[in-house]
Amino acid sequence: MAQLQDKVAGSVIITSSVVGLVGFGDLSAYVAAEHGQVGLMRSAAKEVAHRRIRVNTLHPGPTSTPFQDDIEMRATGKTQADAASVFDGLIPLGRHTTVDEIAQAALYLASDASAMVSSTTFAIDGGMSG
Repeated sequence: MAQLQDKVAGSVIITSSVVGLVGFGDLSAYVAAEHGQVGLMRSAAKEVAHRRIRVNTLHPGPTSTPFQDDIEMRATGKTQADAASVFDGLIPLGRHTTVDEIAQAALYLASDASAMVSSTTFAIDGGMSG
């Protein structure tokens, strides 16, 4: 956290994924890396709290992007629409997250509205991690 040495007050947002909150089979290296981000966040939050710097992780679920489309098609062997439908079935709210929803969550964590939010996991996953 040397880069934050002279900073007083602020927000650090580490972008992870829903995988940082749950485990999935056949993805152990990815799951471990995402969970590692949570540990990093919790340690960093304690290290810089005296400077009023908040550190949190943001955990989006499946998001409507070409990158996610490719993952879903490869994972299911289905067309984009059919693969998205399979993944929608895994999400309690029944749909993918949008990039705008993720941006709004990040804006909240960066803003003064979240002045007392630190060392927390912020899931925007439609209930997948719950």
